[in-house]
Amino acid sequence: MEKWVKAGIVENRFEGDRISQVLEAAEIPFMIRSFLDTAYDGLYIPQKGWGMVMVPEDRLSEAERMIQEVKKSFKEEEE
Repeated sequence: MEKWVKAGIVENRFEGDRISQVLEAAEIPFMIRSFLDTAYDGLYIPQKGWGMVMVPEDRLSEAERMIQEVKKSFKEEEE
């Protein structure tokens, strides 16, 4: 069984969708664990981010690079 590790933090759902698309295209297995808690109505999202991207340990460096590229393009579009 392979070990899954944290590859990055997702700031919002839209960024999560883009990261999902990029990782799927690269055939990197991933899981996005949302920090959204309906009981607290998203109270902790500003502190933790919207969610966390998990990938197999052996694909970590590749996934981290792709996540950073998506985050960079996402920020450029916002500006």
